[in-house]
Amino acid sequence: MEKSSIVELPNEIVLRPRFQDHLDETASEILGRIEKAEENPIRVKRMDDHLFISFNDVERHFWSPQLQLEILDEEQGGCRVYGLYGPNPTLWTFFMFLHFGVATLFIILGIWAYSSASLGRPYGMLVGGMVAMLIIWFAFYAFGRAGRAKGKPQMQQLYQFYKGALKA
Repeated sequence: MEKSSIVELPNEIVLRPRFQDHLDETASEILGRIEKAEENPIRVKRMDDHLFISFNDVERHFWSPQLQLEILDEEQGGCRVYGLYGPNPTLWTFFMFLHFGVATLFIILGIWAYSSASLGRPYGMLVGGMVAMLIIWFAFYAFGRAGRAKGKPQMQQLYQFYKGALKA
């Protein structure tokens, strides 16, 4: 069935880990098998060659991960599975928006503070604002790490579902 073994996830899950597998079967066989393997509390949605594996509404919490699989046929036979673990796309987009906003404010305050210092005007409040942006950024980072730790057991559960569906 497989040419290469499925790589075990390390104990420390990296941010948005990815993997690749080469299987001897066709993409349509693998897509169908994983789609049929749907079990509670995991749900599978299919869009063309992509599968989105996530948790149902009862089991899903703010930090619940999802697994996105792209399964493509290869010219030499078999298929290649590209997997990506990550947070809910809406949460990921929101988090990136917050980081971008904090970085933008930091840069604006830095330019403003430099201009004020060059003109001999007071700039202490602006530097204080920059420090506040750094503190907020570290708070976002800590919040994200805590969320990743909370979602880790479900990420392992998605991985076990994927392995089990391939063997079915």
